[in-house]
Amino acid sequence: MSIDMSGSGETPATGAPRPLLDYYVVLSETGVREPSAPADGIVVEEFVFADDCTATGLNGAGWTAADGGWWSSAAFSRAMRADPRLRGRVVPVRRHDAEIVYRRLGGGELPGEPALRIHFRDRQPLTGSAPLLFGPPQVPEGFHDMRVYRILFANELGEDRLARLLAVWKMAPADDFADPRARVAGTAHLRVGGDLFSWDLRRIGPGVAWCLDLTACLGGPSGKAIGPLLRELTTVMRFEGLIPVTVERFS
Repeated sequence: MSIDMSGSGETPATGAPRPLLDYYVVLSETGVREPSAPADGIVVEEFVFADDCTATGLNGAGWTAADGGWWSSAAFSRAMRADPRLRGRVVPVRRHDAEIVYRRLGGGELPGEPALRIHFRDRQPLTGSAPLLFGPPQVPEGFHDMRVYRILFANELGEDRLARLLAVWKMAPADDFADPRARVAGTAHLRVGGDLFSWDLRRIGPGVAWCLDLTACLGGPSGKAIGPLLRELTTVMRFEGLIPVTVERFS
């Protein structure tokens, strides 16, 4: 897993700007969930974050081949996550795939990300609140702070995609995960400087939703690695077909 902890926003191998927006292809009908399938258009989104890395809003814009124009709709962003029929037509993709579909449908060259943000006119607000504290935080010895975040996702995760995530993050599969009542599929760990991170891949309910619960034990002064790591984890899950809903903080 490649994580840009520098905050430069550049792809480490090339120094090129790393895409910051999330891209989706909207298929013409449910069925084959591939970018090459017949499509109606594309959607681009970007979460808005508070200083503590919790999500406070969601910006989005779409382009449809039928009218050749861009539009912005918070209602559509909600429906992408809540309506199973629409969600079945939405495929998370990389920017390169969105560029191919946009060109194939007659849009020409997909605008750069600053130009795409101009179309963000209808923000979906996400409820913000103080972290949920279930008791005094038990900060491990050697660290000065501990935070717990949850990234919530819509969609189901098939066995092949789950296996890829377990392999990418070097997670040991949970022994009891075949039981539909089991929730945690695996746990991963990462140390960045003086900070220690661990995250659980968790099933909310069969066919309902998934989440990543990230525990950040901070030993360094700033906690600046939290934001890039949350972004990277979200991106990896998106590329396995899941749609991010929000980022909450529990402590």
